[in-house]
Amino acid sequence: MLKLSVVVPFYNVQTYAPDALKSLELNARDDFEFLLVDDRSTDGTPELLERAARELPGAVLLRHERNGGLATARNTGLDAARGEYVTFLDGDDWLAPGHLARTLATIEALNCDFVRNDHVQVTGRTRSVQRVPYGPQLVVGDPRTGILPSSRATSVDYPYAWAGMYHRRLLDRGLLHFTDGLRTAEDRPWIWRLHRGADSFAAVGLPGIFYRRGVATSLTQIKDERQLDFIKAFDQVLADTAEDRESDLLLPKAVRTYCAIIAHHIGTIERYEPAVARKLRSMSTAALGRMPQDVLDGALNSMDAGRAGVLRRLRRRPARAGAAL
Repeated sequence: MLKLSVVVPFYNVQTYAPDALKSLELNARDDFEFLLVDDRSTDGTPELLERAARELPGAVLLRHERNGGLATARNTGLDAARGEYVTFLDGDDWLAPGHLARTLATIEALNCDFVRNDHVQVTGRTRSVQRVPYGPQLVVGDPRTGILPSSRATSVDYPYAWAGMYHRRLLDRGLLHFTDGLRTAEDRPWIWRLHRGADSFAAVGLPGIFYRRGVATSLTQIKDERQLDFIKAFDQVLADTAEDRESDLLLPKAVRTYCAIIAHHIGTIERYEPAVARKLRSMSTAALGRMPQDVLDGALNSMDAGRAGVLRRLRRRPARAGAAL
């Protein structure tokens, strides 16, 4: 068995793909494989990946016949993965030389299900280190301790799949696949499921991932209807959490996070086209109506007045037919 599989989806990132591919070359080992998933790119990305398949040690090129989105592309890579460990990289980001080997040595020494890395956020010429919001470093713990409290950011609010490494047993247990078809927020149900279902994890620092913000083709920058998939994603978080053995303990955190994300999108609603903005409002109202109302009351009472006011006004709007996804 190979030691590590790295799943790397690409979609129309010809400007940035050379940096990602060069960083993989600087991390290559004989027992590593790089699963390069072309999600039906329409620019020069396929030619770059074809060259990488010939020249990059360990590269395996996987092609989609139709564009499926990031979640589906990652699943394609996971289905092909042969490594004892798995990690991810996005096609517009890159790794520091030797980062994968350092993280692999750390997770093997800790002997846990998964580890979470810090990362470097890159916005233009500005770089800043973003930390995993979890206190103990290099200490193996129960992943459920990374969910609470509700009142502050925790490990489930740091959902980046590429900011970590995962033992294959999680893949075999069905904990690493993403919800097919989610076009944004695909990592939110994923990180919650991981923290509820895995047995052990650790935050390890090692900020060797460079995450590029402000990329024009990224869905974080494109305010169209695809952004509304965050409601599907968080509906799944709530449904899964409601079935958990500790649902009474965990639901307040899930509801409060969902509310915060709704408030964030409503706060940037002027960036949406009018028809999508109307749909965002109606879908948000319907989502608030689907939440456990006593838990929602507690979440709103715990939030700052500005966001709570926005959400209370949405809550009072009449729900429209067809507002749910």
